[in-house]
Amino acid sequence: MEDFAGTKLALFVGAQVLVILRDDFSHIAYPAHWDFPGGGRDAPETPEDCILRETREEVGLALVPADLVRVAHYRRPSGLCWFFAAHIPEQARAQIRLGDEGQRWALMRPEDYMAHDLRIPHFADWLGAYLSSISGALGKTPRDLSGGR
Repeated sequence: MEDFAGTKLALFVGAQVLVILRDDFSHIAYPAHWDFPGGGRDAPETPEDCILRETREEVGLALVPADLVRVAHYRRPSGLCWFFAAHIPEQARAQIRLGDEGQRWALMRPEDYMAHDLRIPHFADWLGAYLSSISGALGKTPRDLSGGR
């Protein structure tokens, strides 16, 4: 497997996607923007190990590899980034706990994230591509999918 820099996760809690408002520090990329769980790799992690660890650390949810339903990778200036999506029941909302990074978490409808002024643009693109891929496979629109769970 090619070396990679990090991972991100579009984590659907029911019909909404979990986002974290990044810290407002000038030394980080996209300060005070809505982010997805994920982050940099701790060698010798696999992409799956990395995103499962980051999700536990950032939002307190202990996902398992079987929860990861979609994998893609994108070349970024920092290196290869793996993008995952997972769908968990709305009841899992009660288990979400913000870790030591970020100002707060929220749940957003996917279309609201993709249109939000404080979205991270390439993550919105990745989310849109994921929704298009599953809606095409199921014969539904992204709006049907986000509202139908």
